[in-house]
Parts: sequence; C-alpha cells; structure tokens
Amino acid sequence: MRGLVPAILMATVFAGPALADDAATYAAHCGGCHAVTSASGPTGPSLKGVAGRKIASLADYSYSAALKAKGGKWTPAALDAFIAGPSAFAPGSKMFTGLPAAADRAAVIAYLAKLK
Repeated sequence: MRGLVPAILMATVFAGPALADDAATYAAHCGGCHAVTSASGPTGPSLKGVAGRKIASLADYSYSAALKAKGGKWTPAALDAFIAGPSAFAPGSKMFTGLPAAADRAAVIAYLAKLK
C-alpha cells in the first residue's frame, strides 16, 4: 500500500491537464498549421488519427524527404521527440519549430491520442 500512494500521486501530477486544456494547448501551438479534420492543409498534414499512424503516410500531404525516410510509426515517444525538436528528429523536416516545454508536449500528445 505504501507504494500505491506515490504511484497515484505521480499519475496525478504527470497525467497532464484535462482534455479541454490539452485541446487549448494544441490550438495555441499546433492549430495554426495542422488541421484535426480528415484533410491536410497547405502548411501541415492533418493530425487526426496521427497516434499510431505510419510516419509520413498521408496521401494528401507532400512530406519532406527527411520525414519520408524516417520510417516507423507515430508512437508517443516518436511524437514527443519530433515535437521537441523536429530538425533533430528528422534533419530537413519542413516543420520549423518545436515545443520545448515537456508539459506542453504531453498535453498535445494526449490530445492527439484522442483524435481517431
């Protein structure tokens, strides 16, 4: 029981903001370039269903060669690494800015996970 209380506290601390706050964080940092509808926009691919999707796999967006060559899937870890530093994750990526705050990245990733 002694280990349960710290585990619950840690889960509460790191669970991130409520979904509404996650959506607001997404809108503030990502929404200007990325849609959450089925269609991609001119600036960035749609992020609807991105969690678990193959990297650079939407037919309606022209990805950079760097991201196409990356391979793999958008796991939470891959999303975190890419959002933290796009040019470090895939040098030559079209995404020009990252999100340095871990709490903001966690909120964005939590929001993206809900978009099926």
